[in-house]
Amino acid sequence: MSHLEALRTDLDAVPGTVSVWCGRPGATAAAFARAADATHYAASTMKAAVLAALHRAAEAGVLDLDREAPVHNEFESAAAGAPRFGCSQSYDNDDAVWARVGATATLRWLAERMIVRSSNLATNLILAHVGTAAVADVWDTIGGRHSVVRRGIEDSAGAEAGITNLVTAADLAALLGAIALGAKAPGPLASTASCRAMLDTLLAQEHLEDLAAGLPPGTRVAHKNGWIPGIRHGAGVVFPDDAPPFVIVVCLTTPLAVNEQDDEACQLVARIASAAWSDRHAIGAAG
Repeated sequence: MSHLEALRTDLDAVPGTVSVWCGRPGATAAAFARAADATHYAASTMKAAVLAALHRAAEAGVLDLDREAPVHNEFESAAAGAPRFGCSQSYDNDDAVWARVGATATLRWLAERMIVRSSNLATNLILAHVGTAAVADVWDTIGGRHSVVRRGIEDSAGAEAGITNLVTAADLAALLGAIALGAKAPGPLASTASCRAMLDTLLAQEHLEDLAAGLPPGTRVAHKNGWIPGIRHGAGVVFPDDAPPFVIVVCLTTPLAVNEQDDEACQLVARIASAAWSDRHAIGAAG
């Protein structure tokens, strides 16, 4: 029995919904999956799809990643007729973006802050440039069946109107797998150069408290996590030195997610990632 399979009984006992997808990038079938098509509130994992939409827009010549754009904190709500909304700095993870309010920043820099520090303000600024339709195109391109990005972060009027952002473990795995494969050869998502740039940004992730915590120190992992009370997600592509790359996505909707760092949900994501690491040779052989 694999290390991941040995966890099934324990995962069945976790309150809430535990979704896992683990396998080779681009694989049509997972080496291990559990409730992989269950929908979860996206939290900050939606930022990976926004990143892809930005790079696709740049490739199409719609946007220039190195153009200076105004940094502001006022956005259109997804709810019709609702007032404009803003982010709260105390709820964000990156004072560097807030320091530029009233000035400018390049879209490339904002994209980096959106991923490596998970800046909500940077995310809403980029989403205002690309639009939710472009993010929907990303999900469609990689075959995402259930994931949607329909509003910005902290759009309370949109949330109250039932407009939400959703992901599944399978869809996140398909997105990250497409980025990883596209970094080697052009694919339907984006050019090789764009996918390499996205992968480099994801590899520079600075929030290491969940998925990365289950891997040996120094392991290369291109990932994005997300957390709010009741939600803890970790999604990444792992690059072992002694086995082929593999994708591991864990989505938890559970009362165990109570703190930003070092709660039971964090530890569970790390435990699942550790089991995937122990199975890396079998996952690679599954091709």
